[in-house]
Amino acid sequence: MSQSIKVIYGSTTGNTQRAAEAIAAGLGGTAVSAADAVPDDFKADLLILGSSTWGCGELQDDWQSALPMLEAADLSGRKVALFGLGDAVGFADTYLNAMGKIGDIVKAAGGILIGAWESAGYPHSASTAEENGHFIGLALDDDNEPGETAGRIGRWCAQLKTEAGL
Repeated sequence: MSQSIKVIYGSTTGNTQRAAEAIAAGLGGTAVSAADAVPDDFKADLLILGSSTWGCGELQDDWQSALPMLEAADLSGRKVALFGLGDAVGFADTYLNAMGKIGDIVKAAGGILIGAWESAGYPHSASTAEENGHFIGLALDDDNEPGETAGRIGRWCAQLKTEAGL
C-alpha cells in the first residue's frame, strides 16, 4: 500500500519552495504552500514540514494561517519530518529557530520526529532546532552554501525512505 506524502512549507524568496518541491519529487509526494494548506493536508501518512527562519528566529509568514491547523492535527504516534532554511553566518545565534518552533508543536501534538541531521560543520552558534549534536531535521543554508543544497536533499530523502519505511 502506498503512503501519502505531503510537504508543507513557508517560503518568501523561493528557496524553501524549491527545497520543498525537490523533497516532494525525491519521495513521490506533493508540495503545498503553508498559505494554501487545508486541514486534510496535515493528515498525510508522512508529513514533512519546512520553513525559512526570519529576523531573530521567527517563522516564515505563511505559517501564521497554517499553525492552527498543525496544532489541531492528530499527530499521535505519527512520523513527521522537518526541514529548515536559514543563514548560519549572518544569524548564527538563531539559525533554524523556525524549525525548532514547528518541532515543538509537532512534539506537543504527539508526533514522532524523524530525519535528524548532523549539525557538525554548520557555522552557527545556537539553534532551538538542535538537540544532542543534531538538528531535528534537514538544515539548509542557501545564503552561504547553495551548492550543498541538492546533495543534502538527496541524502536526506534516502534517509527518510529508510526511517519512514517507504
